[in-house]
Amino acid sequence: MKNILFVCSQNRLRSPTAEQVFSKRGDIEVASAGTNHDADTPLTHELVAWADIIFVMEKVHRTKLQKKFKTSLKKARVICLDIPDNYEFMDLELIGLLKARVSRYLS
Repeated sequence: MKNILFVCSQNRLRSPTAEQVFSKRGDIEVASAGTNHDADTPLTHELVAWADIIFVMEKVHRTKLQKKFKTSLKKARVICLDIPDNYEFMDLELIGLLKARVSRYLS
């Protein structure tokens, strides 16, 4: 079973949507977090170390992840989805983008 972590800035819209969408799959474990210190669920070294694949929504998230959590990023593959912060939680267009861009990395 693979551990999948979704990361955005605040952990309020994009990454929680991704977590909810992919939590229905029985073959993966999912979690989400935010890079900002005031995120609903802030990113931690434990979460980064737990993850096999980390999907970041934007390049800025990958940069923050690599700077702040470098020591915990030993095994995780980091993939940028290039999804801007233009969507509400569970927005149907966002769900479509997530399914299209994430599914190709999950067998």
